[in-house]
Amino acid sequence: MHKTFLLLGAINIFFCIALGAFGAHGLKNILSNDMLSIFHTGLQYHIYHAQGLLFIGLLLLHYAKSRLIELSGWLMLLGIVLFSLTLYVMSLTELRILGMITPFGGASFMIAWIVLAVALWKAK
Repeated sequence: MHKTFLLLGAINIFFCIALGAFGAHGLKNILSNDMLSIFHTGLQYHIYHAQGLLFIGLLLLHYAKSRLIELSGWLMLLGIVLFSLTLYVMSLTELRILGMITPFGGASFMIAWIVLAVALWKAK
């Protein structure tokens, strides 16, 4: 499973870099400052948790049988989709109703880190 999270982390970091460039160069003159700020918030949390996925992959090299560490990684990926992706779409479409989904992504991120802490606390 470690390879899956390493791959997911690498792919997500690629998307972060591409989206960052798109935001800085392609959206700078198109979006309002408010929408650009929303886009960048999604990007900021995306990069943190893409790195988190890499971290999960590395941890699974050492704790290969930890279901909690795996769960933490899946929760991070879910958070990327529910938090960052909704912010990207909201900033591009100005559909502010998508903001109702975003807190579920934030909760997923927080739960992921707590689950990881518990997993490491319990690890042998």
